[in-house]
Amino acid sequence: MENQILELQYAIDTFYFLVMGALVMWMAAGFSMLEAGLVRSKNTAEILTKNIGLFAIACTMYMVYGYDVMYGGDAFLSGISGQGESYSNAADFYFQVVFVATSMSIVSGAVAERMKLFTFFAFAVIFTTVIYPLEGSWTWGGASVFGLYSLSDFGFYDFAGSGIVHMAGAAAALAGVLLLGARKGKYDKDGKSMPILGANLPLATLGTFILWMGWFGFNGGSVLAMASKESADAVAMVFVNTNAAAAGGVIAALLLAKMWFGKADLTMTLNGALAGLVAITAGPDTPSVLVATLIGAVGGILVVLSIVWLDRKLRIDDPVGAISVHGVVGLWGLLAVPLTNSDVTFTGQLVGAVTIFVWVFVASGVVWFALKTLMGIRVTKEDEDEGADISECGLEAYPEFVTK
Repeated sequence: MENQILELQYAIDTFYFLVMGALVMWMAAGFSMLEAGLVRSKNTAEILTKNIGLFAIACTMYMVYGYDVMYGGDAFLSGISGQGESYSNAADFYFQVVFVATSMSIVSGAVAERMKLFTFFAFAVIFTTVIYPLEGSWTWGGASVFGLYSLSDFGFYDFAGSGIVHMAGAAAALAGVLLLGARKGKYDKDGKSMPILGANLPLATLGTFILWMGWFGFNGGSVLAMASKESADAVAMVFVNTNAAAAGGVIAALLLAKMWFGKADLTMTLNGALAGLVAITAGPDTPSVLVATLIGAVGGILVVLSIVWLDRKLRIDDPVGAISVHGVVGLWGLLAVPLTNSDVTFTGQLVGAVTIFVWVFVASGVVWFALKTLMGIRVTKEDEDEGADISECGLEAYPEFVTK
């Protein structure tokens, strides 16, 4: 009887893991729709190609070597089969690999509309094989940082990846954007920021709702269990807090945009939802629902301030606001954990955040520079004017609406 109960728990936890992983995989559709909506129509097919291509690359390269780097397994040969202690090893691999793809998806929006497609894919190979798995081994994998120190000794805590997944993706994106430069026409001769509007805001809104839904798998699946009263209660609390933080982010960003710009800015509101989700991801297991809402609201305020500051003051051209949403707010998410978790310190969170950011930013910068030297990272001025759809993909996303 006891063995039957354990087998049932094993089956339920494995099934739960797989379903949550499928929800996280659905976030790839969310990123695709969000980015496609926020770029100009002449770059839509290219950004969609990026997103489906990077997902396939992430799944393959993490299997070939990334999983081995992060957890010391051997997914390429036998590490994704066999029985784990509480759930199938294959379910664990599947859940981890969609996280890798999520981190890489963050990069695609920030470098949109001017990067060569296959240069981006080349970076995706290295990021998903080495850069992300190595920092993941220091955090969730428990390894020491180049043999120097261990983040576990500082009590670093990141429940589902505000830093490990989101800030890492933003750091890689920032390194690429700095080398890539702004889109043509983004800044005038005096350095003033010029608006470049997205082509399809309904699509961007749909993408945001898809991401919001997928985030329940992202955070809920990180409980790692479902087949007991305690784990079921934990999952329910994580779901509620995740939803509350997103709502708080929307409200805060919407109100700030109205007060600052005099209008209800939809793009800022959408990023407010994502900021709330990123903010709560580091610690959705300990706050009350009210506190989770406030954590998300702070994220919503920060993302508006950060997007404007990066654009107008630093002249960093990020078409979708990915660096602000996932980087700046990812840091806030890490620093918010000690507010509700007495076992976590601000010092430990800062050490972890600095470790992740420095490694990913420097390593990504080196890779981007090497790719720039070897194959170039930016399309030509003519191709940028015509649109990456034609130059990189040889087709148009909306051919019936193009005037010849």
